[in-house]
Amino acid sequence: MSAAMTIPTSASPADGPADRPADDIALTDQAGHLIRRAHQLAVALFHENLGRDVTPVQYAVLRALEARPGIDQVTLAAEIALDTSTTAETAVRLERKGWIVRELLARRQRALYLTPEGQALLAGLRAPMVTMQATLMNALEPGEQQELMRLLRKLLAGAVPVQEPMPEFPASD
Repeated sequence: MSAAMTIPTSASPADGPADRPADDIALTDQAGHLIRRAHQLAVALFHENLGRDVTPVQYAVLRALEARPGIDQVTLAAEIALDTSTTAETAVRLERKGWIVRELLARRQRALYLTPEGQALLAGLRAPMVTMQATLMNALEPGEQQELMRLLRKLLAGAVPVQEPMPEFPASD
């Protein structure tokens, strides 16, 4: 009988022994856990710097519409990695706030455009976003920041897309 294969980890003493069986990854070495914690930090910094009038998901929609005025909701959903129902609900909320207009197209589809108010909102969020990004990345050297962004893009490019929202995450843009 062979000994169990172990993998070295960067586990803290609270996580237990540094050498674990190959099928027992310390929580602090689980990519999903660290990504979740990084997401929590990013959302907290987003609200701290950009306020609570716009959510990160709404911001993504607005930025996508700024780049591609008139894009349809289905294409928009694919571009910002949201399911179509969440994208539609977000668009309705943004239209109610006066930041976008939804123009009816064929087959019940809608083209989306920023309003002047939406454009002004985005213009006012540019400097706070730069501050938020700098704060989020400040623990990393410039080369490390570029490498992190490269690796995140690579991770996401190779990921299997989620077709529907997770049940425990209701649409709360």
